[in-house]
Amino acid sequence: MARHTLPPARTGARPRTARAARLGLPPLLLLALLGSAACDAGDTPAAGPPGVNADAAEDDTSGGDDAANSVRPPCPFTATQVSELLGQPMKDEGNCAFGDGKGVASLTVTTASTLAGEATFDYEHEQAGKRYERVVDLDLGDQSYLAAKDVAGEAVLISDKGSYTLTLSSIGADVAGYEQTLRRLLDAIPA
Repeated sequence: MARHTLPPARTGARPRTARAARLGLPPLLLLALLGSAACDAGDTPAAGPPGVNADAAEDDTSGGDDAANSVRPPCPFTATQVSELLGQPMKDEGNCAFGDGKGVASLTVTTASTLAGEATFDYEHEQAGKRYERVVDLDLGDQSYLAAKDVAGEAVLISDKGSYTLTLSSIGADVAGYEQTLRRLLDAIPA
């Protein structure tokens, strides 16, 4: 008589004891909670004031009373323009990010609608005061500031065309140099 190498099929589930049911529930519950938290993590912007979802404000093109203020502008620069403004060769790395090709110097421009920029401006300005050595309010567009320290700089410009946040790093060696470079970049944005 030939023997089967596979065990016979089970015709019914093995009865679970109360202890086995209790031990199986916590890992499943934990997995469900972690999965839920992971799904929710993508809905919250990485930076911004608590309770404000900048992505939702950026994408609001419903055509309300002020539809022009809810449109996200395109990247204001090309790699050639950035290279000229910074005085060194820069390459387009996509999504309005530019780098020197060596992984050192970089410029990132984040665009958003005017409404999104206005919603997060005060919070960004406050955070810049904590991260940078110097923060200067500017008289450009509707609202603007620049912030700098010896290895990095940031500038925000909000106008009727949209909102622009520029983050610059490893382009100079002092606060004054970052301020001058950020002013040149801001002046080149069509406002």
